[in-house]
Amino acid sequence: MALHVHLLACAFGLGSWVAINGLWVELPLIVNELPEGWNLPSYLTVIIQMANLGPLLVTLMHKLYPGRLKESAVIYSILSIGVLACFLLAFFWKETTVMAGTEHSTAFLVITFFLSLVDCTSSVTFLPFMMQLPAKYITTYFIGEGLSGFVPGLVALGQGVGISKCVNITQTSSSNMTEARVATPPPHDSLYTIQTEYLPPNFSTEVFFFFLAAMTAISLVAFTLLNRMPRTFELSTENLVPETVASVSSGLDNPSVQGSPKAHGGKGEETGQSRPLLAKPGYTVSQLAFIYFLVVWVNGLTNGLLPSVQTYSCMPYGNIAYHLSAALSSMANPMACVIAMFLPKRSLVFLGLLSLVGTGFGAYNMGMAALSPCPLLQGSAAGEALIVLSWVFFAGTLSYVKVMVGVILRDESHSALVWCGAAVQVGSMVGALTMFPLVNVYRLFQSGDVCSTKCPL
Repeated sequence: MALHVHLLACAFGLGSWVAINGLWVELPLIVNELPEGWNLPSYLTVIIQMANLGPLLVTLMHKLYPGRLKESAVIYSILSIGVLACFLLAFFWKETTVMAGTEHSTAFLVITFFLSLVDCTSSVTFLPFMMQLPAKYITTYFIGEGLSGFVPGLVALGQGVGISKCVNITQTSSSNMTEARVATPPPHDSLYTIQTEYLPPNFSTEVFFFFLAAMTAISLVAFTLLNRMPRTFELSTENLVPETVASVSSGLDNPSVQGSPKAHGGKGEETGQSRPLLAKPGYTVSQLAFIYFLVVWVNGLTNGLLPSVQTYSCMPYGNIAYHLSAALSSMANPMACVIAMFLPKRSLVFLGLLSLVGTGFGAYNMGMAALSPCPLLQGSAAGEALIVLSWVFFAGTLSYVKVMVGVILRDESHSALVWCGAAVQVGSMVGALTMFPLVNVYRLFQSGDVCSTKCPL
């Protein structure tokens, strides 16, 4: 029975962010097909921020009408929307319309908004539902949530990005027809240029979207079984909250675990004595200000600034470099969470230095994007390896910081954690809204083609 519930909890957590994580790792194939091209990631960052309307509405409903909103109904709705949206994406992601004289991938952007709405809303509905179960299943849920980033990255690596090659394209001036150049010399009235030709990957983008639909459907089935399971657990509702705190914190070197037996005692003096054991020593105002600054800064970099220009940072090195950067950095996030669980470091000095290191990797990525389409070491194996490693370490180091800062604020107080969530949204929104006009209006970043772009030696 316990193993069965653990598997269901893990499968349920898998659907939390699998759709959006899947879109990010599939971008190396999508940007070559859609009219937005290299600007597409900047659109996605803004769309994801707009989708935070879902969590806002759920929060307002809880505040204005306590007990009226059924979380199970919301979860059924958003997971069903997620499955449907992934299926529609597989059929309509290439469809475009002309708006204001410019071609846009309207269907892809609209469906992406609904997928973002699903994943963002899961943040305020999935975990509250899991809190109804014994604490031992919460950890399994978080493992599934981590897999929602790891599994799409792994599948994307298996998909490959397709081999690109440079071909000569001959265009005859007497007609608008363009054909591949043959062995015979071209006529005098024709011109030929070198362009990039992409061979198909191991399986198509449509198949990948069907995979995302299947993962979301598995999460929906798992939730249905969990929701219909009789609540015949050992723990009572009264003991659930204290044991949850102890269980989740135990893997993060929380000293409050040592006092957990007292928390399970009766009311009165023992309850009063247990409260100080469930909180870390208070931080000063300046320390809290520094912690919240880290939250805003790190989330601004990872959720807004850098993702908007990942194409400009990686594509000049080739599609394979972009593919590996997107897939491996997506996998680095859950790996950093696992490392934070077994090797926690709460020192603010250490977290500040690690943030500085991650910012350094981000600065290198941003610098290469600014130099696009001719970044440093372009065309060399060293350049490709550096950009891939830089993105992986950027995602990994700052993910570790985000986890540990969240742990610190969670142990500080409930209100501190609420303000942490607000700081995450502020940082993410500022980063996304800052980069969108720079990329799409002022066009500070230039796209190019690996084969046709001539860069100075």
